[in-house]
Amino acid sequence: MSGTELNKTLEKLSSISFCAQGNSTFQFMSLAHHLNVEFLKDCYYHFARNKAVGVDGVSWSEYEVGLDDRLERLVLQLKRKTFKPLPSKRVYIPKGNDEFRPLGISRILGSIFEADFFDYSYGFRPYKNAHQALKVIGDSINGKPVQRSLGLKPKT
Repeated sequence: MSGTELNKTLEKLSSISFCAQGNSTFQFMSLAHHLNVEFLKDCYYHFARNKAVGVDGVSWSEYEVGLDDRLERLVLQLKRKTFKPLPSKRVYIPKGNDEFRPLGISRILGSIFEADFFDYSYGFRPYKNAHQALKVIGDSINGKPVQRSLGLKPKT
């Protein structure tokens, strides 16, 4: 994929994110016009190659065979509104108390909903992870005197 195509993809995602951030009441009526061969190809090449197969049982390397033709057919089906997706493959993450949180979100939806997350939200977000959250907590605990962090005045 060329740098120009990647830039177009990033611009699309930034534009979607900008709309979501700029107006909390904005509603996206359709995102289909963002789905074209270049965008889908970029998404494909950003997938991890060594992960499990999708719900269709096709691996990353198997899907790459005839990729351009596959994506052109897919875009045509999307434009004609004849595409019938398989159910999303869900991964359920334990929350505690015998509850689970479903995980499965697309890049476009991620660009929309990322605007609603707080900077201190680390769970299942791009470029954020539990290790970073623990570091922030550790830095906060170790870097502030206990009395000040509790709002107490030191004894004199």
